[in-house]
Amino acid sequence: MKEISAQEERVMAVLWKLGQGLIRDILNEMEEPKPPYTTIASTARLLESKGYLTHKVYGNTHMYIPLISKEEYSKGRIQHMVSNFFQGSVSNFLSFMVKEKEISKDEIEDLQKFIDQAEQKPKK
Repeated sequence: MKEISAQEERVMAVLWKLGQGLIRDILNEMEEPKPPYTTIASTARLLESKGYLTHKVYGNTHMYIPLISKEEYSKGRIQHMVSNFFQGSVSNFLSFMVKEKEISKDEIEDLQKFIDQAEQKPKK
């Protein structure tokens, strides 16, 4: 998966929320200060060239549609982060997250339940 910039992530976030959209739809959803229309149009074309978007043409208008789900993107980014910053160790990653972020008792219990469920699944 090719990396994308913060601006590209902003556009993808809007399209994941909307499901699809025109450039003006994307702009309407963005917070101030909004980038120029032409910047968003260029960003959408870049995302398309990277394989994140496709489009349908309606006259002179392009309707952009995500080719990758938010979940797929998140999974890839987290795998990249674990691989590059935590020596490929999920344990190192989770340890970092626990130390750097105040985690509530409820969150810790939820994590433990998830771990317990994962341990009960048959290994592939």
